[in-house]
Amino acid sequence: MTAGDKRKSSVEDTKAENQESPFGIWLSRGLHQLFDDVANEPIPDELLRLIEEDRNK
Repeated sequence: MTAGDKRKSSVEDTKAENQESPFGIWLSRGLHQLFDDVANEPIPDELLRLIEEDRNK
């Protein structure tokens, strides 16, 4: 295991701990309440067209 692997594992462990903490749960729920409606909106056709044009270049 390299130092990078240890660091990555440590970061992943910290993320998991934060998500399970009362603050992490509160934060996750609050962010979902604020942004789920926006994230679930359909992507505008114009934006999809621009992405497809760029992909074809």
